[in-house]
Amino acid sequence: KDYENKNTSIMILETGTARGFSSLCMSKALDDSSVNGKIITLDCLPHNEKMYWNCIDDLEGKKTRAELLKPWRKLLDNIIFLQCWTKETLPNFAFQRINFAFLDAQHSYKSVMNEFFFISKYQSIGDIVVFDDVTENKFPGIVKAINEITLQGNYKISIYRETEYRGYAIAKKII
Repeated sequence: KDYENKNTSIMILETGTARGFSSLCMSKALDDSSVNGKIITLDCLPHNEKMYWNCIDDLEGKKTRAELLKPWRKLLDNIIFLQCWTKETLPNFAFQRINFAFLDAQHSYKSVMNEFFFISKYQSIGDIVVFDDVTENKFPGIVKAINEITLQGNYKISIYRETEYRGYAIAKKII
């Protein structure tokens, strides 16, 4: 409902930018929906340093993230890329609201819980947190965090397992 008002702007927070593909997809969703919004994405990897990114573009040599994303320049206008560690940086932020978050940075229990608790302070009923890599055999800390968050009862959590190596959890704030 909030988003039917064209004057409303939503805030998206992502941890674990990597190549920037998720941020780009979220920006495309905002654009397709004609919704105003800002995406802040945090990663320890630099935005403007040439490196290999484990993608097809590596065949052309090292590139910066900015160079990788250049073909989608229009979608980058509402994305803010920050190079930092979430543990050190998130406590310095204050938001009115975080409508949507995508957590894909450090994959330890402690890191996921720190990021989640920070975000949950700025969420209202109906807001969403998506957790990537919810796979017991690869990232047991993430699964442990999801189980603990479920027990707290403030979020309704749906888990989606694509394969034994790929899973997601979507948490919708209910209280």
